[in-house]
Amino acid sequence: MTSSTNEITSCVTRYYESLRTSNADEVRAVFHENARVTGYLPDGLHQMTVGDFAGFVAAQDPSPESTGEEPMLEILSCEIAGDTAVVRLRERYLGMIFLDSFSMLKVDDSWLIYNKLFHVEG
Repeated sequence: MTSSTNEITSCVTRYYESLRTSNADEVRAVFHENARVTGYLPDGLHQMTVGDFAGFVAAQDPSPESTGEEPMLEILSCEIAGDTAVVRLRERYLGMIFLDSFSMLKVDDSWLIYNKLFHVEG
């Protein structure tokens, strides 16, 4: 693995841990400030800013970790082109399996999620 691949994997892992622990500050830390989170939940299309998404994550009280939800995170692919990357992942969150596509940027030597597109499987 390259150092960029390791750094991207670390960012994705931090993202997932922020969901599991309902940690809004960590959500904001792994996303670019101008990022968007967009996708379909069973009730339709959702479009959020990072602040909206961080608030949603924080509102999950008790957190998935504290309720004993079994963790599941799979990085399916990671394509790097210079200081950009596209990552596909699958994770369990709030009793659903999400298939996410992240567009990522390297900013000031740190990889950040610039866009999250999500789909609920099943």
